[in-house]
Amino acid sequence: MSRRFHALAGLAFGLFVTFMALTGAVLSVQPALETLAAHSPLGGETVAALADKVTAALPGVDRIVRSASGQVVAYYLADGKHQAAIVDPASGAVVGPYQPSAFFSFFTELHRSLFFGDAGRAVAGVAALVMLALAVSGMLLLIRRLGGIRQLFARGRGTFPQRFHADLARFAVVVLALTALSGGYMSARTFGFVPDGQSDIFALPVSGSGGAAAPVATLSGLRAAHVADLRELDLPAADDTAGVFTLKTHQGENAIDPATGAVLSTTPVRGWAAVYEMVYMLHTGQGLWWLGLILGLGALSVPVLAVTGLWIYAVRQGQRPRFGANVSATGADLVVLVGSEGQTTWGFATAFAEAATAAGRKVHLGAMTDVRRSYPRAGLMVVMTATYGDGDAPASASRFLDRLRKWGKAPVAAVAILGFGDRSFPQYCAYADQVADRLSALGATPAVPYFTIDRQSPQRFADWGRTLAPALGVPLALVHTPKHPKTQTLELVERLDYGVDVQAPTSILSFKAAAGSLKGFEVGDLIGILPPGHGAPRYYSLASRAADGVVEIAVRKQAGGLCSVYLTALKPGDRIEGFFRPNTDFRPQPSSKPLILIGAGTGIAPLAGLVRHNRRKRPMHVFFGGRDPQSDFLYRSDFDAAYQSGRLASLTTAFSRVGKGGYVQDRVSASADSLRAMIEDGASIVVCGGLDMAKGVREALEAVIVPLGIDLDSLKRSGRYLEDAY
Repeated sequence: MSRRFHALAGLAFGLFVTFMALTGAVLSVQPALETLAAHSPLGGETVAALADKVTAALPGVDRIVRSASGQVVAYYLADGKHQAAIVDPASGAVVGPYQPSAFFSFFTELHRSLFFGDAGRAVAGVAALVMLALAVSGMLLLIRRLGGIRQLFARGRGTFPQRFHADLARFAVVVLALTALSGGYMSARTFGFVPDGQSDIFALPVSGSGGAAAPVATLSGLRAAHVADLRELDLPAADDTAGVFTLKTHQGENAIDPATGAVLSTTPVRGWAAVYEMVYMLHTGQGLWWLGLILGLGALSVPVLAVTGLWIYAVRQGQRPRFGANVSATGADLVVLVGSEGQTTWGFATAFAEAATAAGRKVHLGAMTDVRRSYPRAGLMVVMTATYGDGDAPASASRFLDRLRKWGKAPVAAVAILGFGDRSFPQYCAYADQVADRLSALGATPAVPYFTIDRQSPQRFADWGRTLAPALGVPLALVHTPKHPKTQTLELVERLDYGVDVQAPTSILSFKAAAGSLKGFEVGDLIGILPPGHGAPRYYSLASRAADGVVEIAVRKQAGGLCSVYLTALKPGDRIEGFFRPNTDFRPQPSSKPLILIGAGTGIAPLAGLVRHNRRKRPMHVFFGGRDPQSDFLYRSDFDAAYQSGRLASLTTAFSRVGKGGYVQDRVSASADSLRAMIEDGASIVVCGGLDMAKGVREALEAVIVPLGIDLDSLKRSGRYLEDAY
């Protein structure tokens, strides 16, 4: 619900909120400019001394005003005309004529009312409320996406626009919420919806003693006030024997007798008046020029958030399959909930929902995170979910288990759970396992046994449909062909072969675009390759980036491996079809701290790519595991060249079939002291390779960092431990 509201509110009001934010950003620099323009810095000058000097320089002065920025302006009558001059607050000397900035006056009125008076002020108030709603809903979405408030500052995930949008929002939201709340209050005050406290500071008129006016510099009531506290001083007319000085400061308003200097009345700023003063300062930065600049920077984030938000929405809408027959949650007899990090699982869920609808069922299709406490007409709930990372909930399911724990019961009596994953990963369908266990513990009855699908297999999906059909009471023929991005034709231009002597044939393959250019991938991203005659792609980590003009991967020939056999049989000039997928969670954060790279076999390919592109010579330490240096020392010449050029700080190897053997995790354990020192200093770790290797490396690293009082999970959350295991 919050995602839908956030998206719709952003689409409906994004342009106008952006306009208000930009005009506010322009005004945010005014306090800083006025502070810079203010003249001599203040010491302990009193209002009495300032008034004495100003009246001597400008005999017709009737009002002295000090702005929050420190600028002092005297208003006086000369030659029958009202005039204003800027005054040096220390010397009282006239600096020059005062003329309000036409530029800032224009933007002030534009920001406050769009030059439409009260109607414009009302619209501005609505814009403030919308900004507040967007800030709150956006923060709730971010907390949900990251898996809880404790992870609020954990490393973001997803595509670059998603991560940039979330990272900018989490740091700008406080400023935007402050701006929106204060702006909303000021708009509500304009229309009397909240009190402004003016009655609290209204002072009854008082009269002076009528005696002869004493020199201004001697008046005790003015000598007790400092110029730093001054807001406004109204002077009595020379011929007004009953007139008084009216002194306004941050603390309130005093009436002072011009003959005796006595304070005749005091009205402090309090209650709602004090609230308004504070809110005005927080909204405009007047009196806190540095806050004004912070508010301006926060306002400038709004157009960036609007553009990236629109981008994310457009991509999501373009990728998610449409299900036009969706029934409301209260009217459905079959509920289908989806947990997906991207859009793949949504495709399977939509295919199922369409087939069930065609068979006569009333289907509600929604995200797992939007699960309800109950579905009054539903007899069955189908949960289809992928797993994110190391057994975590995918983006659209992040609050599902928390809500079930809170409610203590299953929303529907009967459930069917379908997990999606890749058996080559260690946490295959781990989140779906958790969902099945939780629903079972809450007493939900499995309509069919728990079922999983490996690598988006259409056949397994059809098998599950046939298993579920009797529970639905309708025939169910499920057909779904996963959609893949548009492929690009690539031509093999070079291959280097290794490992034949140790029965582990491995090839480093380099491709170029058969037509056009390569775009949009970095080292460590993935290329999906479709073996001829098979719909499910196989993914390989890239050792190159698009700017290199070449696609480079390392492939080990696996017995019975459809794609590896296909790729390792290619000859220069042969062509393949492939598409690129970002692997943003496998990109080290920019830093000057050391980078520890650990890989074995073909897993060294993306790590070699990182070393190759280390032009800033960040300290990089590579740990590589193979079988025999004479036959499968991948990227050996690259590492030698990198060491000579300073792009590689050290190389530690382990070859299992020579000497005393050993594996890369053994070298990690043997280097515990140096690794621990680097990690304590802020080093990051990148691991790539087979499942067994990755598990051994994790165990070795956990032992290394125990004395530091941290673990790999904490390093992972902070973006300092990256792993790609297959």
